[in-house]
This record gives sequence, C-alpha cells and structure tokens, in this order.
Amino acid sequence: MRNFVTTKDGTRIFYKDWGPRDGQPIVFSHGWPLSADAWDAQMVFFANQGFRTIAHDRRSHGRSDQVWDNNNMDQYADDLADVIAALDLHDVVLVGHSTGGGEVTRYVGRHGTSRVAKLALIGAVPPLMLKTEANPGGLPIEVFDGIRKGTFDNRSQFFKDLTIPFYGYNREGAAISEGVRDDFVRQGIMGGLKGQLDSIRAFSESDFHADLARVDVPTLVLHGDDDQIVPIGAAALSTVKIVTQAMLIVYEGADHGLTVTHQDRFNADLLDFING
Repeated sequence: MRNFVTTKDGTRIFYKDWGPRDGQPIVFSHGWPLSADAWDAQMVFFANQGFRTIAHDRRSHGRSDQVWDNNNMDQYADDLADVIAALDLHDVVLVGHSTGGGEVTRYVGRHGTSRVAKLALIGAVPPLMLKTEANPGGLPIEVFDGIRKGTFDNRSQFFKDLTIPFYGYNREGAAISEGVRDDFVRQGIMGGLKGQLDSIRAFSESDFHADLARVDVPTLVLHGDDDQIVPIGAAALSTVKIVTQAMLIVYEGADHGLTVTHQDRFNADLLDFING
C-alpha cells in the first residue's frame, strides 16, 4: 500500500508512517536531492522507542509528483502542513536536515507552532546560504550556479561526485562507503530534474531570518564544524543567535551527512533532546 497526501494544488506527496499510531509523532524533512529514504535508520530507531515516525518525499523528489511549477520553499512548507493536517498530527517534533531544515523553519514561519512541540535543525540551511551584503558569511552565487550546471549536464555523475564532500569522504582517515554513495545517487535520480533545479534556488536564496524569529519552541541546532556543503558559520552559529530557545550541539570534524556518518551518536543526541 502506498501512502499519499494530495495537497491543495493537487500534487500527490508520498510519505512513510512507521511505528505505533499512538506514539508522539516525529516528522522528518530530507535534504536535497534526496527522499524520505534518507531517514530510514532514524525512523526505525525512534519507532522502536515508541514514537510514530513520518517522512515524506518533497514535491518533485522521490515518489512524489514531479511538478513544473511551485518548487519553492513556501510551497514546500505548505505541503508539509497538508501532510501534518491530513494525518491530524499534534505535539509534533519537526526534524529537518539541510534543505529540510529550511522547510521546517518556513513551516513555523507560515503556520506557527500550534501543532509543534519541538524543532530540530540538522546541518540546516537557515538563516541564509547565499552571500549578500547583509550576509557576508554566505556562499557566492557562483557556487550554486555550479550546482545547477552539474545537475543539468550530468545529474547522475554530479550526484556521485557530490557524495565525497557531502559525507566528508575527502578527509584523511574517512571510511568511504560505496553503498552510501550509490544510495545517494539512487535517491537523487528518483526525483525530477526540473524540480531539483528549482530547489537549488529555494535552498540557497531563501531568507529564513523572519521565520526563525517566530520559533517559540525548544530547538536543537546540530551541525558539523567541517560541513563542506552548509558551512556552520552562516548557518547554525547564526541561527542560535535568533532562536530564543535554541540548544547548539557541534560535532567536531563532522561532515554534512552526519545523520549517516555519525548515525548512532546523532540518534542518541536527538533522543536526549526530545526526552529532555
């Protein structure tokens, strides 16, 4: 049986729903260009702890409908709201990695926290990835133009190459997993090219300062200080200055894909935060 929620604009969003239905819900939002599958290990771990775990494929990613228009952060947040409403979830722990961290932050900005108990931002893109006069610590537009070109020219090879900095496999002593690399490509290729190209603008140019200012629930901000994809300075270290109830955890030497490379440590720290 396949689970889909149809959003207000008619897009079908695929989701997984694991664990006891009466458990506190944890809703996971994935990074670019992946799918809900990126959270499988967390979903099993937390479902075994008695939580109801839910993860969806962002529109134009994974098994969700590939749409031409509306691949933007506002719509991602509204899609998430439609999933939460369709499943009638309350007391939710929202967990977002990378682009997903932007999605859950924009959800709070647009829909508030009436259904949200806690928020977790993992290697997340807020407040703003793009370098501007007001955000000198961001990355120059040329970086994102390069991501666009690589994705358009040879998507499968670009995704495979991206796994090297994503998981810190270019660092001395790194244990490279070809299985992890292959699965990253598999998840990425499931998505639609147009939507993924649009999403690069969504994750790089969306400004989340106002959304972060609306966050009024306990928030975990967890980041690796050797994140080569979303550098910690313009991300986590800036976010904790805006969110009043933020708790910062920095993994020394950790990469962007730390939910995989530091899986057991991450699961334990997230569990402590949820139970704390």
